[in-house]
Amino acid sequence: MRWQLSTPILAVVLIWLSEMSTLWATVIANLIGGAIFFWVDRFIFRSLPEEPLWEIKEGVYCEDCGIYGQGFRIVEWLAYNRRGVREPQYRCSVCKDVKANEVKRGLKGK
Repeated sequence: MRWQLSTPILAVVLIWLSEMSTLWATVIANLIGGAIFFWVDRFIFRSLPEEPLWEIKEGVYCEDCGIYGQGFRIVEWLAYNRRGVREPQYRCSVCKDVKANEVKRGLKGK
């Protein structure tokens, strides 16, 4: 939708600059479009996900119950961000739901 929105706006700019050479009109239209749509793109790509981003890893121990197998951890979710953690904590499929509810309660409190 964002790309479709830029087409008529840049078309108007190109019509407005039609007296210039094609090269310069294109360069100026792209600069104007970039100045406008930089902010739109920034808003779109900074929107926070409604659901958590999970990392799944095989062959780990659950941090809570100690079961060995497939482990899950929430990497990012709204204001919760654990991308740069040096020693991530993984949880089994049962304990991950408990942790997700704990994080969700913490996020609602903020």
